[in-house]
Amino acid sequence: MSIPLLQVDAFTETPFAGNPAAVCLLDAARPEPWMQAVAREMNLSETAFLLPEAGAFRLRWFTPSVEVALCGHATLASAHVLWEERLAPRDAPIPFETASGRLEARREGAEIVLDFPLLAPREGTAPASLAAALGCEIRNAAFAGQDLLAEVSSEAVLRGLRPDMGRLAAIPVRGISVTARSESPDFDYVCRFFAPASGVPEDPVTGSAQCSLGPYWAGRLGRSELRAFQASSRGGTIQVRIEGDRVHLGGRAVTVLRGSLSV
Repeated sequence: MSIPLLQVDAFTETPFAGNPAAVCLLDAARPEPWMQAVAREMNLSETAFLLPEAGAFRLRWFTPSVEVALCGHATLASAHVLWEERLAPRDAPIPFETASGRLEARREGAEIVLDFPLLAPREGTAPASLAAALGCEIRNAAFAGQDLLAEVSSEAVLRGLRPDMGRLAAIPVRGISVTARSESPDFDYVCRFFAPASGVPEDPVTGSAQCSLGPYWAGRLGRSELRAFQASSRGGTIQVRIEGDRVHLGGRAVTVLRGSLSV
């Protein structure tokens, strides 16, 4: 049996930038250990599995080591694949049934916009080990969902981070968003995302992290529409819009590989 599998660079319009995701197009349900094994074989930060289901698509995301409850870039990649392969109408939103409830993707001009849940950040005290793990002072800390958010003093500090991944992995969270006010007029804030405990030392561009980073910076900057840059080695741009208890994430994607699983 041959199962279509594509690799897409998300939150970019340039090949080999943004965040790569594998998208596996299923025609029948597969057991969880099989999906985890495929994700481990792909060895990308996330592999998405799509299965048609009652007018929508069942969507699950796996890192090389665990299943996650929410993933932005692999959802954007999934919508891109469904439209590009003509598996969904281009003029209608795509509904996804996920572990985080129903999500939607729609087209707005050249961009794909994701409708995601807002994860309100709750300010708190960072674990004492975080500053040592990052190698810098923490200006402010907050918690949202399964993630920890840490604001540092400047974009230069953020870009220069060389974290101790062993120490970060010992902090009991899914991942750690590090952020700062942007020094460029083109962006409102910059960020990086580290999730070594989930099998992803540094994620190139993290859509789900913007569900808390967006409201965090919206409150500080006093506006609901923001433009973020994730300053990983690959880099990626995310449009963020806060609408009530939802966060709309906009970006582009490009397919870089088409193939099939022969197992």
